[in-house]
Amino acid sequence: MHQTGEKSQVGSSRDGREARRFHEFANDYPWQWTPAHMDEWSVCLTGEKHLAPSTIRGYQGTVRLFSEFVIDSWYGWVPACEEAFGVFPVAICHEWNTIPHLQEYEGSPEARPFTREELQRFLDYADDQVDRAVRAKRKGALAAYRDATLFKLIYGWGLRRTETSKLDVVDFGRNPQAPQFGRYGTLNVRYGKAKRGQQPRRRNVLSVMDWAVDAVADYVENVRPRFGFPDHPALWITERGGRLQPGSINDRFEAYRDALKLPKELVPHSMRHFVSA
Repeated sequence: MHQTGEKSQVGSSRDGREARRFHEFANDYPWQWTPAHMDEWSVCLTGEKHLAPSTIRGYQGTVRLFSEFVIDSWYGWVPACEEAFGVFPVAICHEWNTIPHLQEYEGSPEARPFTREELQRFLDYADDQVDRAVRAKRKGALAAYRDATLFKLIYGWGLRRTETSKLDVVDFGRNPQAPQFGRYGTLNVRYGKAKRGQQPRRRNVLSVMDWAVDAVADYVENVRPRFGFPDHPALWITERGGRLQPGSINDRFEAYRDALKLPKELVPHSMRHFVSA
């Protein structure tokens, strides 16, 4: 390590990004960092940036690993720094200035995961609405089938509401490692959640649940054509030929949730964090 007129760059790997950010926040060299720096950074992450506890703990963990590397006697940085600068690096992460991992779910209290029993009741209720509409020969049978399948896709592929709304039929593709799923082996999510100031992130999600694949295949091949808009690219279309919007997904979700008297903390996003216990 060499102390020059400019602050040295801390780390170069992806995990080193948070160490560099902490370095910029502290505005001191690693051998000058103190627990007070970590305390102030933690307050900033919690109060000013409003980050989730799990995110903050991840950031702190990265800095902790870097700090432990610097003070590890195997590498000799402590005596080298003391000899060169008169100060030496110390442990900066402690129980009182970092977030411990104490609970299974750390997301927003307004949106908790489904339990197994709640999820089963919800999906069964969605299927029941299809059966009732068909028996009553109601006009909304196609929409009810679409929505029941949509909720199975959200759970089966772990998608967000907006990601689901923007899917097209052609976003499904084959997976050579899972030929049993045919053309539904992978799902190309083209409008994934973007980081602030960046474009939506694309990702491919592998199909793993055969019952969910069967539900989507049946919808695409037997139900969707009955909407009467064969040239529309959207996977989820309305009875008027438009693309189903996120707000409509939320409205149907809330209608089913409230009919079952499930907690209002459950939202479509809760399906992505289903807990099996």
